[in-house]
Amino acid sequence: MNLENLKKAEQDFLEQYPEGFNSPEMIAIAKKHRVDKMTALTRESFAESNFNNEKEITQNMVKVISRASMVSMFEKPRFRDFEKTLAGHEREMMAEALYEQLHGNQKLGFEMMLSLLQSGKIAKWTLISIIPLYFKPNKDIFVKPMTTKGIIKFLQLDIEYKPLPSWAFYEQYRSIINELKTKVDPSLSPNNAAFSGFLMMSI
Repeated sequence: MNLENLKKAEQDFLEQYPEGFNSPEMIAIAKKHRVDKMTALTRESFAESNFNNEKEITQNMVKVISRASMVSMFEKPRFRDFEKTLAGHEREMMAEALYEQLHGNQKLGFEMMLSLLQSGKIAKWTLISIIPLYFKPNKDIFVKPMTTKGIIKFLQLDIEYKPLPSWAFYEQYRSIINELKTKVDPSLSPNNAAFSGFLMMSI
């Protein structure tokens, strides 16, 4: 982990935007991503009490993913079309997987979701990580391949990125991101998506 590069990036960023993500320019960018609004929608849609209706849960997954500015416009329709093909037991499994990701055994939920997405040939980091990020924006992370690979290289992190999602990578990378946040000014990390954005802009 190259903390020297991190501190240099922090210095350069704060020289340009002294208030961090409270700077007017950053507020304008943040409005495009609407993380606060997406968090409110996600927490309302996937409250623990809502998981007695599997079809509503999977349809709400489509809604959240379709509105997610950080998910590629190519991946959104693929997920929507996949959700439409789900048989009853698959829909139950997807709802259960998301429940575990958000409210239960996160590792189990991640791996269940991965298995389902693999069956539809859409096992993408963005699709498996976006809803947890919105649900817990200061704990969980969004893994965007190009950004993640760039951060790993820039900070010389001892972790190997692979295109196929895995819980081992997610857990380790999340731990690193949450540790790195503590080493810079709090204005650079109003949420984990913003912190990754700061790192991306510094690369």
